Amino acid sequence: MKLLHLLQSCLRSILRNKMRSLLTSLGVIIGVASVVIMTAIGQGAQYEIENRISSMGTNILEIWPQRLFFRSGENITGLSRPPRVTVKDRDKIVAENSYAAEVSAVVQRSFTCAGTEGSASITVMGVEDSYIRIRNWEISRGIMFGKEENAERQRVAVLGAETAKSLFGSAEAALGQSMRLKGNSWIIVGVLEAHGSAFGMAEADDLVLVPYRTFLTRLAPSPNLSSIVLSVVDKSYMDAAQREVEAIMRESHELPGYAPDDFGIMNSGSLIEMAGETSRNLTILLAAIAGVSLLVGGIGIMNIMLVSVTERTREIGIRLAVGAWKRDILLQFLAEACILSISGGLFGLLLSYAACRVLNFFQIPTSISFVIVLGALGFSLFVGIIFGFYPAKKAARLFPIEALRYE
Repeated sequence: MKLLHLLQSCLRSILRNKMRSLLTSLGVIIGVASVVIMTAIGQGAQYEIENRISSMGTNILEIWPQRLFFRSGENITGLSRPPRVTVKDRDKIVAENSYAAEVSAVVQRSFTCAGTEGSASITVMGVEDSYIRIRNWEISRGIMFGKEENAERQRVAVLGAETAKSLFGSAEAALGQSMRLKGNSWIIVGVLEAHGSAFGMAEADDLVLVPYRTFLTRLAPSPNLSSIVLSVVDKSYMDAAQREVEAIMRESHELPGYAPDDFGIMNSGSLIEMAGETSRNLTILLAAIAGVSLLVGGIGIMNIMLVSVTERTREIGIRLAVGAWKRDILLQFLAEACILSISGGLFGLLLSYAACRVLNFFQIPTSISFVIVLGALGFSLFVGIIFGFYPAKKAARLFPIEALRYE
């Protein structure tokens, strides 16, 4: 049977029962749309997470104190002191590291801050001027305090965008004003650009940055830091830089070789990989759950094709009697199942595209890739072949005389 004649014959059979054909394809339409939408949401979330983490910097190491846990009865001499990261550690890293482009001490606590338009409990971070470069933050108005203000322990501050708005009404009004913090006046020298949340860390929009030496002198006198943050000159050196920082910190803390680290190191590259892997696994899970509906659609195609074989038994008998080959009958019914499945897949793609546009309008990120489109169409064709083969084989096995006698 020629291909063109085969397609014409299949289309005539399908269009003979338009409503039944539409309802048969509906299961595939919903299945393909579900798979594509779930996959698009998963990929959109993955890209969003990776972009948000990358916006914090893709080559960052952060060191913080980490409590040690020992098994019952275990005693390690010399490790009775509480874990800490200190200014001494920061100075040693600055002096001895080979891979860091920028280093900043970080110390933070919440304080009540008061401005001309109100007061609020806000996270105050003591940092160096390098901190905003490490985090890829920008100053929208004013300037960032520098090494001189840190060395002289000056009472100057840079506000996040939301902090400036809540304390002074706007970023423009905040610049040059005085803020009350722990009984002292602090001059606002700059305001950060708006950034939004950064995955569990202090929000760039809702904080106050001050010189860390001023913080340790006037706000919370102590040699201890919350963390040390550094950016590596190139992300290809991340693992080497992490090993070097670990060695410097162990030497600074005088840890013997058998002792575990009393500090933790966060590698932003590893964080991006972990977030991406988690998102990919979630996407696969969502697609697998949605794929069940596509299999149900395939079962619907098989059911309708079996009914069609029964209804067209005499037609099959006539065609076999006038010389049609069994493979022609097989190909026709298999082609009908594939056409129903592929057409359902195409309509499902259109439906999923429209749904993703709506989701994007409501600020839910989605991403439909060419691979997803090909995969959806390929899977819908696969469903048509698998679930259409048995009815087609049943039609091809009919004996002409028995088929002609069928009422």
